Amino acid sequence: MTWMIIRLVLSLAFVAGVLWFAARVAKKRGLGMGNGLIEVVARQRMGRSSTVSVLRVADRVLVVGSTEEHVTLLAEMDAEIVDEVLAEAEEERATEQEARRAAVAARRPARALEAGDELLDDAPTSQIPLPALPGVPGARRPRRPAPVARHGGGLVAGSVFDRAAWTQVVEGLRERTVRR
Repeated sequence: MTWMIIRLVLSLAFVAGVLWFAARVAKKRGLGMGNGLIEVVARQRMGRSSTVSVLRVADRVLVVGSTEEHVTLLAEMDAEIVDEVLAEAEEERATEQEARRAAVAARRPARALEAGDELLDDAPTSQIPLPALPGVPGARRPRRPAPVARHGGGLVAGSVFDRAAWTQVVEGLRERTVRR
């Protein structure tokens, strides 16, 4: 058993040494590092294997289409126009972000606004009661309600990334598939 652990540690050390050596060689040869001459301004996938890219090469801006086999120059653009469009997009993004922040602040509970508390990430953003759904005739009723695990709220509460939601789904499936 001890010999296996020693072999494992030595093997991991060997792999780490090889990776470190490869990284040093790549750094010496300049692999994986840009020289600042070519910059990818934007990239958009058009299909499974095709993309349209906007490249800045020195003071020229090129629109390039690429597939698995070919790279084609589609157009050459003026650098000032591209800079203006990028600035407008950044302003639009900042405006949307401010609108989102204002919407979250508007949905805060009234007591939090009166107290002047800051919005916490795990605080609920709305207090909307949900109506009770009617039962389906002929459906079996669970003997006990499925436990709802609360692991916190925040930005992922109720989304596909919420652990509590997945736990509730699994418990519901277990309840429906149990043999009686």
